[in-house]
Parts: sequence; C-alpha cells; structure tokens
Amino acid sequence: MPAPFVVLACGNPSRGDDALGPLLLARLDRYLACAGRAGCYELIEDFQFQVEHALDLQHRTGVLFIDASESAAAPFELCPLRPDPSPSHSTHAISPGAVLSVYERIAGEAPPPAWLLSVRGNSYELGEGLSEPARRHLEAAWLALERFCQTHFVRPVV
Repeated sequence: MPAPFVVLACGNPSRGDDALGPLLLARLDRYLACAGRAGCYELIEDFQFQVEHALDLQHRTGVLFIDASESAAAPFELCPLRPDPSPSHSTHAISPGAVLSVYERIAGEAPPPAWLLSVRGNSYELGEGLSEPARRHLEAAWLALERFCQTHFVRPVV
C-alpha cells in the first residue's frame, strides 16, 4: 500500500528560482526522516507536472503540489486545489488542477484532498542560482510547509 500522503514538487534546479520546489522537497525529506514520519509520505520530484502524475494520487488521503511561480504573491501562496478540466496548451506539462482532473477521469472518483504551495520566484535563467528574494521566500514557505504537514497531513505513529 502506498504512503497515505504524496507530495509532488516540480522545478529545474539548473534554472534559478525554478529550484524552489525541489529545494523544499529535499528539506521536507530530511525533516520527515528526523521526525520518524517518512513512511507516511511519498515525495516525488519532477521537472514539471505531467498526466502520469495522476496515477500517483491513487490510494492517497491527501496530496500537496509544490512549485515556483512568477505570479504568486510573495513570499508564497498555499491554497486548496480543485480539479481543472481546462485543456492544457502542452501535451507534457500540465497544471496541478489538471492532474486532479485527469485522476477524476481515469479513476472515476473524486481525487484526494489537494493543496498547492506556490512559492514566488523572480529569475529563471539557465545556470543561475536562487535569487536573494527567492531565498527569503524559500525560508517563509518552509515554515508554512512544516506547519501544514503537522496540521493537515497527520497520521498517528503506531
């Protein structure tokens, strides 16, 4: 049986602030290992959200998507997510809402409760590191992510 909660983070660590998702996922991985809660979570990193990620939602009680965003309010936005059946302009990358919509179509049921953590990024140039604003946004988002996991993705330790 898969872990009850799945966290999907996307981004390209070689493209400046696009690394925010993978960096938060790596920090979450360390945090969960230290807290003895790694078995409750499956952490998945990819360059972009894809149709195939709908399969990762099967048998879950919750899902969190993490991504960098040029349009999110600084430092981040964390909000519930609903399926979005709008057609995507790409056959590869799709929005987290579209992943939920694909799940609905293939599973014939509502997706698990889902949230999106969008962390404000400013610079996405190839070969660049994190911008200084993105470093501050990363720290603020981490505190929110830690609280979120403690309050939303809670499973008794047996």
